[in-house]
Amino acid sequence: MNKAEYRLNFKAIPFFLFFLIRIITLSGQNVVEDSLSSERLQEIQNLVHQDRANALHWWYGWLAGYSAATIGQGIVYFSSDSKVTKQDMALGAATTFLGAIGQLLAPIVPGTSSIQNSQIYESDSEKQLVNQEEILREIARREKAGRSWKMHAVTGVVNIGSGLITWLGFKRTFGDGVVNFALNTVITEAQIWTQPTRAVKDYQNYCRKYESGSVPVVLKPDNEWIVRASPGRITIEFNF
Repeated sequence: MNKAEYRLNFKAIPFFLFFLIRIITLSGQNVVEDSLSSERLQEIQNLVHQDRANALHWWYGWLAGYSAATIGQGIVYFSSDSKVTKQDMALGAATTFLGAIGQLLAPIVPGTSSIQNSQIYESDSEKQLVNQEEILREIARREKAGRSWKMHAVTGVVNIGSGLITWLGFKRTFGDGVVNFALNTVITEAQIWTQPTRAVKDYQNYCRKYESGSVPVVLKPDNEWIVRASPGRITIEFNF
């Protein structure tokens, strides 16, 4: 090897080292990003699994309780000869039946995600991540709605109606109506206040932790105004 070739090879060494370091750096970054993405996916899966289990225990527990109460009061109604007992059992069975129907019409745990079969995400892990985030958001939203003033208002109207039927419809004493109202209120308030809210806290903590991640969090703010315009009409909604 002559001196010219030696100098040429020697000059090529720095370029070779530069590209080698660059490749190692990019490889290291990919490993770190993959590790963080895997950690994030594992965390959201654990949260969804735990919060789904809590919600299902509450949902099935109250559904079973309302169903058993309806059947039990129906049995007493048909086996009793007392007019007062029949009235109490019929009205009680009607209210607990409404409670069971309410559980069935508003399940707290979503079965699927709207983006489950979406093709807009580059990888399966990214799709799984966003899918799990949406499920967590939905569980949290339903838990929050279950503790809202709307639930207290709806159950309050039903309870007042039951008390009025006992007092005026069955021509019983005012005290009987109050007792009926109070008993139903205790039951419905217990249902509302025993509903788990762990998903709401998990939802908020997860958003704060990963709000600047490479894959945006799909969870929406708790409160939002939505304005929809259509020919001849403007609709304004406030979701909370």
